[in-house]
Amino acid sequence: MNDVTTTRRVISTDGTSIAYETHGSGIDGTPVILIDGAMCFRGGGPMRALAHELARDMRVICYDRRGRGESGDTPPYEPVREVDDLAALIDAAGGRANLYALSSGVALALLAAAEFGHAIAGLALYEPPFSAGPDPTASDYTAKLAQLLAAGARSDALALFMRRVGVPEQGIEGMRHSPTWPQTEALAPTLAYDDALMGDGTLPADTVRRVMQPCLVMAGEASPPFLRDASENLAHALADAVYRTLPGQTHDAQPDVVACELRGFF
Repeated sequence: MNDVTTTRRVISTDGTSIAYETHGSGIDGTPVILIDGAMCFRGGGPMRALAHELARDMRVICYDRRGRGESGDTPPYEPVREVDDLAALIDAAGGRANLYALSSGVALALLAAAEFGHAIAGLALYEPPFSAGPDPTASDYTAKLAQLLAAGARSDALALFMRRVGVPEQGIEGMRHSPTWPQTEALAPTLAYDDALMGDGTLPADTVRRVMQPCLVMAGEASPPFLRDASENLAHALADAVYRTLPGQTHDAQPDVVACELRGFF
């Protein structure tokens, strides 16, 4: 197995430098690009561990989404710019790739799949947080998040997001005093990026109708019911999808369990 972790770079359409690393030597197979959700990057999240799990079987690309880790950023943010970032990575990978996306990263993967057609061979998607109907709190969250970020209140912006996803106050306070909190604060501006990708929080029906690739949609057996329901609803809406419930798993699924599913699917 060749597991290369040297940082490489591609330049996106708007000139932004996107940092990535390649794991594994599966040169003859279609590579897999791993797409993080909110508050994650290569150095802080599940994707590098997953890449190590997959590397003995396939070539895996793990990257920092724009504004995160070692990648650059170019304002103003638009979802299409993150789609362009993926286009640059796919070109660097040989012109065709599979995608695995987690949480709000699923919205980005769906946009890319709808746009690129044959250049994306297949998608595996884990627990997209789409709501069953319009979220009446979504616009208030967007406005408050923008206000806090504009004021430079990154810590408060992170706390706002954490409350929104159900983290208790005690847990938030514990994280504020963690030695990794400054690193987490650096990701705060990208919360607005994931918010823009998610829109009003509902399933993006127009985008989903354009996704023709084979898809695997997964959810954890121990995850909140709304995430399991959202995953199953997405699978039903896609043209070519299978749905899997992963026994014993939560939103923070174990890399070896996810890798087993991805090997079988890809």
